[in-house]
Amino acid sequence: MKIRNYIKKWTQISLVFRILIGLTTGILLGVFCPQLTAISILGQVFVSALKAIAPVLVAILVAASVARAHSGLGNRFTTVITLYLFSTLIAAVVAVVGCYLFPVTIVLNDSAANAAPVGLKEVFSTLLTNMVANPLVSVSSANYIGILFWAIVAGLGLKLRATQQTIEIVDNFAKVVAQVVSWVIQFAPFGILGLVFSSVSESGLEIFTSYGKLVLLLVGSMLFTALVVNPVIVAFYIRKNPYPLVWLCLKESGLNAFFTRSSAANIPVNMDLCERIGLDKNFYSVSIPLGSTINMDGAAITITILSLTVAHTVGVEVSFFSALFLCVITTLGACGASGVAGGSLLLVPMACSFFGIPNDIAMQAVAVGFIISVVQDSMETALNSSSDVLFTATAEIHDKTKRRK
Repeated sequence: MKIRNYIKKWTQISLVFRILIGLTTGILLGVFCPQLTAISILGQVFVSALKAIAPVLVAILVAASVARAHSGLGNRFTTVITLYLFSTLIAAVVAVVGCYLFPVTIVLNDSAANAAPVGLKEVFSTLLTNMVANPLVSVSSANYIGILFWAIVAGLGLKLRATQQTIEIVDNFAKVVAQVVSWVIQFAPFGILGLVFSSVSESGLEIFTSYGKLVLLLVGSMLFTALVVNPVIVAFYIRKNPYPLVWLCLKESGLNAFFTRSSAANIPVNMDLCERIGLDKNFYSVSIPLGSTINMDGAAITITILSLTVAHTVGVEVSFFSALFLCVITTLGACGASGVAGGSLLLVPMACSFFGIPNDIAMQAVAVGFIISVVQDSMETALNSSSDVLFTATAEIHDKTKRRK
């Protein structure tokens, strides 16, 4: 009985505050007790649980939402897709400006041997192939392009042919899966504890001494995008102070995404946040997984900065207009990053190819990216995932404001 009371009191505490407790504990244990490696299992289990339930959640919720959807959602989807793509483009521009103001070079030694896509054709070929992959395989392999495609098709089928009772059964199943997700999220403080312990005990602060300037440029560009660029975009749409919504998304979504370093694992967290904000379930259940695929501000920044860093290092002159064209290419490539093994880092050679930089040289920047990924990937995921909720909320607020007028 006492244990149940303790659990009840623990869950009544704000989730963010509990995560901060886990964060602090993880840092202290990582610094003073790095030998307690078993603690990292907590993080592995938490991320694995989120990744396992997320594909099922997306498939069921999207199908149920499309089946229930009313025609008024079309304007919201147009707005949110515009926000996703435009913000990704602007993020790439921010990265270009940052590279011109603070040019960075890196030491390029032995070439990396990994294969990577060399052009947009290969990226989008993979994207389209994944879209029509076997739906069961898509769910089991967390192929969100395929999950979205088949869930929308199934939802349309339900809308056209199924009885209301069948749609309600699917909707009830979606509620069951959502309840399971809420239980998993309650373990976030322990998961964060394990993830932070693992990062601190294994990586320490060495990356800041070897690649400090590059890390600062990446982090600075992402913070500028999150705290200045995106709020300006949101303010234009909702016509009021955007920062309460921005801070909420960064605190509730970005913090968790920073440590899990997985947009897929953060989809359930984002959907839970959207529900607590009071957004339309029929809308966010589609826009959130869609955002995890095409809303790639952080990926655009990573690809742009690393490719321009390679260009600066090898002495390739890149005109400002060429760099702006790179922004467009980066935006398109970043939207296809989820369909490429390795994500944004392995799209760096594709961007470098537009400057005539050989693949073996560009792949060395990929190797550097993996070295600093404990910071780069964490910041990138936090920016990408938190802005999924930010722009979903913005699109709904904008639509409601227009309807009232």
